[in-house]
Amino acid sequence: MAVNYGSRRLVVGAHYGLRDWLSQRITAALIVVYTLVLLAQVLIGSGPLDYTAWHAIFSSQWMRILTFVVVVALLWHVWVGVRDIWMDYVQPVGLRLALDVFTIVWLIGCAGWAFQTLWRL
Repeated sequence: MAVNYGSRRLVVGAHYGLRDWLSQRITAALIVVYTLVLLAQVLIGSGPLDYTAWHAIFSSQWMRILTFVVVVALLWHVWVGVRDIWMDYVQPVGLRLALDVFTIVWLIGCAGWAFQTLWRL
């Protein structure tokens, strides 16, 4: 004879918790490392910080690739945060879906703009 104590809990939700938490921490760490690399590049460079200096920093292929990887990490970081805001505070499903689509389109546009800017230098 089995005795159940308490009520059964119905677990609902998207279950994104650990994955989102980890992605936020990993992308934030990547952004910090990139910031330190960029700061080192700026401090090591001699002369005024003008267009020529910035062009010299981003002229190497490794810096462009690293920058684009960090832009993608930043966009993923933003997506996770904004999606959580929409899920928590926007109740009408249609409006939430529209905001999700708008956010995705906006972030893809930002990625395209970043790519175009980096490889136009």
